[in-house]
Amino acid sequence: MANDQLPKLAILGGTGDQGSGLALRWALAGYPVTIGSRSAERASKHVNSLNEQYKTIKMVGDSNRGAAVSAEMVILTVPFKVQRTTVVEVRDLLDNKILIDVTVPLVPPRVARAQLPVGGSAVAGIQELLGQSVKVVSAFQNVSAEHLQHVDEPIDCDVLVCGDDVEAREAVIKLAADGGMRGIHAGPLSNSVVAEALTSVLIGINKRYKVHGAGISITGLPGPVEDCR
Repeated sequence: MANDQLPKLAILGGTGDQGSGLALRWALAGYPVTIGSRSAERASKHVNSLNEQYKTIKMVGDSNRGAAVSAEMVILTVPFKVQRTTVVEVRDLLDNKILIDVTVPLVPPRVARAQLPVGGSAVAGIQELLGQSVKVVSAFQNVSAEHLQHVDEPIDCDVLVCGDDVEAREAVIKLAADGGMRGIHAGPLSNSVVAEALTSVLIGINKRYKVHGAGISITGLPGPVEDCR
């Protein structure tokens, strides 16, 4: 069951594979989780199915606004084409919160080719839109949905965490750890361009080597990862 001492999480676009995988891992770790969608009915139906499958959790489904309003940390897991419109929809509900943007600027059909937006980063424009009252952090782009769905297994893939606020990055690194992943401080939000472009590279690797979950691992860190800042 959810631990009221942990921050409340809202997963916007959480009915997709990646959002669902993250939501499940955090719910199983005791976080109060609400899955948001453009359709509250769709979100509720999806959540009911997950709650039935995993008897120890009790997630909630709601609209994106309904999910964001009571959350302390909001995780954006929508496709690039609706990234900005989704943020605009909940913009007035995000002040003094952490927004974790998982968006990757994939442009079909050539998703294995890096195609960064004007300005160089999908997430940089979101921080500019929201202003400094919202702490935007970029993370989890390079973790495959397939790995996330295997909730009983730790994930052999490091998570690059970029953000201009160090304490916000720390909070996201804790989330990663609680979800069975190793988060790495990867510097300011402008560095998110690396993780965003890297996703297309990993998609190409998956196709070339006929695998489903290529990821990255940062080597050479001296001692526990929490000391590497």
